Amino acid sequence: MFEPRFISSLFQNCNKLEMVLCLITRVPCRCRCPVTSRCLGGPEWAEPRFTLAAQCRVVATLLLCVVASLSNSCVLVSVWRARGLASHLRPLLLSLAGAHLMGALLVMPMDAAWNVTVQWRGGAVLCKVLCFLKLLCMHASAHVVIVISLDRQHAILRPLHALNAHQRNRRMLATAWALSVVLATPQLFIFRLSKAEDVDFTQCATHGSFSQRWQETLYNMFHFSTLYVCPLVVMVWCYSCILLQIQRQATVQKGTENSSSTPVLRRSGTDIIPKARMKTVKMSVVIVLSFVVCWTPYYLLGLWYWFQPEVLRYTPEYVHHGLFVFGNLNSCLDPLIYGFYSPSFRAGLRQCCGRRQSGATGTRGLGQSPGRGKKSPRDEHELESMSPEHGSWSDEQLRLSPEPRNLKRVQ
Repeated sequence: MFEPRFISSLFQNCNKLEMVLCLITRVPCRCRCPVTSRCLGGPEWAEPRFTLAAQCRVVATLLLCVVASLSNSCVLVSVWRARGLASHLRPLLLSLAGAHLMGALLVMPMDAAWNVTVQWRGGAVLCKVLCFLKLLCMHASAHVVIVISLDRQHAILRPLHALNAHQRNRRMLATAWALSVVLATPQLFIFRLSKAEDVDFTQCATHGSFSQRWQETLYNMFHFSTLYVCPLVVMVWCYSCILLQIQRQATVQKGTENSSSTPVLRRSGTDIIPKARMKTVKMSVVIVLSFVVCWTPYYLLGLWYWFQPEVLRYTPEYVHHGLFVFGNLNSCLDPLIYGFYSPSFRAGLRQCCGRRQSGATGTRGLGQSPGRGKKSPRDEHELESMSPEHGSWSDEQLRLSPEPRNLKRVQ
């Protein structure tokens, strides 16, 4: 959308430098005349080249393509095999990894090839398809993040509705993907081939699709809202509600402990509620920071280009290349963020990568009791199942049991 390839070249009374920059970077300019050698400054016009900044972008894009493909493929396999993972969380993680994998396998290689050739050589159909897929992947990733945030908020604030979580998440995911397709469909109609009349240069741009500049600005502002503003607002709101609810429960539990003589379940001297609270706090902070850090510079640069197009003359080429690559880094971070906070997920990922823990049956050291030492995968899964995302535990539901693995809800 705001990446240079998503912004049209509208040609009007521009000099040679501005026209060449518009053709190479596809960033907004004030040109509206036909693409001719006269508009480009005469016969001395030189064909744009594969610059060093573009070369660095291609290398970085291909590296991200490999890393994102491997990491998200491992996420898909490990989530599919993870029997201990909550059933309502599996489609969320699968959808997020699928959106990132689609971008890594389809969009990133074509983007790298486009930068190598400088001009567009893929034909009219591929021009439209690439721009459609690019926006589809961006919308799908953002909307799945919204669904994940709503699911976690619903699990904390309405734990009694957990039985409907699977169907609710499937409906929200279907809506998210359908909305992503609808929002990306205009790309198939507004992007087309723009050919120079007197020089051999062809570009995939929106030239001629908007009669007025404000129309294109409105189109891009709308996608800016759906891709960045709305997901950010929903994420901040959901995780703020989660933290407030957990803090409220912790306050109530602390008051109950001070006034009640009934023992409350503790494990190794650490209360379960603070563990779950810290886990949710860390995960929510990392999720929000990852989204904000990766995409904020990218969209701010796009806004700057749109409201002050003349800055294009003074902005180094490597800036917009680097910010676009940095935004795509989010595709590699999401598998780590959503995956490595789950013990069962980490175990499945280690199996997917071919890593096996040595000494599964293990031997205990001299004098070490069976109840001490490293927690078994089963114990870790039980600890995970008591986290806020699996429901809210009240003080009356946490009772002392002879063995932690015999812990059950008190009806």
